Amino acid sequence: MARKNASDDPLAPVTLAVGQEELLLDRAVREVVAAAKAADADTDVRDLTPDQLQPGTLAELVSPSLFAERKVVVVRDAQDLSADTVKDVKAYLSSPAEEITLVLLHAGGAKGKGLLDAARKAGAREVACPKMTKPADRLAFVRGEFRTAGRSATPEACQALVDAIGSDLRELASAVTQLVADVEGTIDEAVVGRYYTGRAEASSFTVADRAVEGRTAEALEALRWSLSTGVAPVLITSALAQGVRAIGKLSSARGGRPADLARELGMPPWKIDRVRQQMRGWTPDGVSAALRAVAEADAGVKGGGDDPEYALEKAVVTIARAARSGRRA
Repeated sequence: MARKNASDDPLAPVTLAVGQEELLLDRAVREVVAAAKAADADTDVRDLTPDQLQPGTLAELVSPSLFAERKVVVVRDAQDLSADTVKDVKAYLSSPAEEITLVLLHAGGAKGKGLLDAARKAGAREVACPKMTKPADRLAFVRGEFRTAGRSATPEACQALVDAIGSDLRELASAVTQLVADVEGTIDEAVVGRYYTGRAEASSFTVADRAVEGRTAEALEALRWSLSTGVAPVLITSALAQGVRAIGKLSSARGGRPADLARELGMPPWKIDRVRQQMRGWTPDGVSAALRAVAEADAGVKGGGDDPEYALEKAVVTIARAARSGRRA
């Protein structure tokens, strides 16, 4: 009889890790292995790829041991298993062996969905490992890392760390670990800036922030620093677009508390407060002009112009000028 997906016990007979985020998949495996070794230091761990798991191999791995030793069998990229091996795994799911923990890593999606469904139906413990493509997801990840470490970090510090490090979750996790180990008390934006000088200050988001605030000289300085440290021009145009769009969204939104606007616009409340400060001096015409400038710069850095750096400088100057247009009225 199939078991219900009940406890979050890493020693459950079957763990199903679903997604494409490598760090989270590796953590799911490490959690199971650590729990198994805590229960039995001599646990035998087998970490297999689809080409290593041929028909009949699983049966050999999960057969009773003479010494009744605990085993962890990890199957990576389970969606790529051959049809015959999938039959073996499905058969095993209906009657898992004692002292054996099977960990299936599956990318999700349509490929290999039959195995995914079978594992869920059998009551496998499931761990979500989604690819974090959105900045908001990476921000939530950083906050979670600090919470897991039992430390407090301000929203601005978390955002600064994401801006500085980028999209690599392993680097983000490593940065959190470093800050937690080195810094006492609450971790704030100034601390992040000190640790990641040359990355945080040169980031594409710093260029965008200075530009939408109308601080032309500082925006250009950050732009040149950013380009000199290897930030891709396309990332800078993306950050500029996000900054200007945030101004446009908030200026056209109904008034209300940051929490209400956050839900309406899909921004965290602290960012609502920041954008409110940045939007002083902006007009609807200024937003339109800035968006056109970003579009021209984007085309310029993607091959539509001869000098991507000039295209970016022109956009930064235009955006900063637009940010001050309402102050002259």
